[in-house]
Amino acid sequence: MFGGNGTSLVELLVPKALSSAATAMVEAMNLNSITETRRGGRVVIIKRRNAVGEKLANLANTYFAKARMPIRFAAEVEKWRRREIDSFNLLNDDRFCARPDGDRGIIEDKLPGRNLWDHMKRGTLTRQMIIAAAKELRRAHRLTSRGSRDLWSHGDATTTNAIYDSKTDRVRWIDFEIVHNKALSTVSRHADDLLVFLLDMVGQLSARQWLTFALCFLNAYGDTAVIGQLRKRLVLPGGLAWVWWEVRTNFTAPAKITRRLATLRNVIPRLEIYDAAAVRARNKRRPSMTCHAIRPGTPILSSRTRAIRERAKAASPGMPRRFPTTR
Repeated sequence: MFGGNGTSLVELLVPKALSSAATAMVEAMNLNSITETRRGGRVVIIKRRNAVGEKLANLANTYFAKARMPIRFAAEVEKWRRREIDSFNLLNDDRFCARPDGDRGIIEDKLPGRNLWDHMKRGTLTRQMIIAAAKELRRAHRLTSRGSRDLWSHGDATTTNAIYDSKTDRVRWIDFEIVHNKALSTVSRHADDLLVFLLDMVGQLSARQWLTFALCFLNAYGDTAVIGQLRKRLVLPGGLAWVWWEVRTNFTAPAKITRRLATLRNVIPRLEIYDAAAVRARNKRRPSMTCHAIRPGTPILSSRTRAIRERAKAASPGMPRRFPTTR
């Protein structure tokens, strides 16, 4: 939509400073300097918060608050370092670790592999990689955040933050400087992680490949409650929130996004995981919810219940002492 002079509606509604800040925040390099080196015989990544990084993060948080977005940057250096270190170690403590470095930095072991964004741009993204990302995200969502009683969520689960290792067929997640609003429910936070991952692919793949990979991702993730919440959010927002969606979708045309999200929203109920859940529900024995009128005291002789008990006591199950009568 455009104004009378050809100006887009977003440009009319969104303060320019906030729009620029939201766009700038998409790259972590605007907040941190990142260096790869060797220490103690291991290849490590050193991240250090830039002097201006905290101010930029606070500016972005002002935009998120005005747009009613459910995320915030961990702006303060100590909060950011605690979030990065705790999340990295929670997800990767089987082989890799992170620790503080100086006053404003952290050191993380370099994870093996290449991020899924690079694979997508090179045309080497596969269903196997998508499945690995979904399984690891589901595993991570079942972990309890260190220092709290809440289940963990990423906040910025883009393909650039998913590192795939072909040797182990595993994805590991990185970069945890965005956090979800504490007021969000667990299901909503997890659904937002799925949404971010899908939006990262929506404009980069062909229509057929996009839908195939999206369904593959959701089937592998496998939580119908979270996916049900996600389905409600597959609609383009308006107002200030749209600016961040432009960033998330890499400035893909809104009509293209609308069409693809609508298709996904319509086919989600036909996912394999919903069929499996329906079968489990049918096979699960449940107590009767039907109420029957009864009389207090001993059942009368013509009672159907008494007749069934009499039949059970008979010498032969096929030859009851008396047939049940109806009332």
